[in-house]
Amino acid sequence: MGRKRIGVLAAVLALCTLAGPPARAHHSFAAAFDAESPITVSGVITEVRLENPHSWFFLDSTDADGAVTHWAFEAGTPTSIIRSGLKPGFVKAGDKVTIKGYHAWDASRNMGAARELAVEDGSRFAIGPSFGAR
Repeated sequence: MGRKRIGVLAAVLALCTLAGPPARAHHSFAAAFDAESPITVSGVITEVRLENPHSWFFLDSTDADGAVTHWAFEAGTPTSIIRSGLKPGFVKAGDKVTIKGYHAWDASRNMGAARELAVEDGSRFAIGPSFGAR
């Protein structure tokens, strides 16, 4: 009976070890985004991914000269986004939106942490962290 318990304990420890790396790889907000660099980007949604641990909103923003910039915004978990009132499928490719959030520390990347998403009818949804009323 002792060997069987040791074998079970070893198997449990092995499973815990294998499950650990994704949790350690999860980054904090401050590691990737600058709370002192708020941004607002308007554009057309190209893709929405409601997935764990973070959802993503991708959009193309066109400037006055017609140049298109591709943006990626990391958002909260699907559950928190749904709780804010944004149901799956409500925002889809082709929809015009405005996203407020915080720029990535790497200013050369068109990437941010989304805080709020607004759609054309004026509806607003909290989709990520908020650090003051910016």
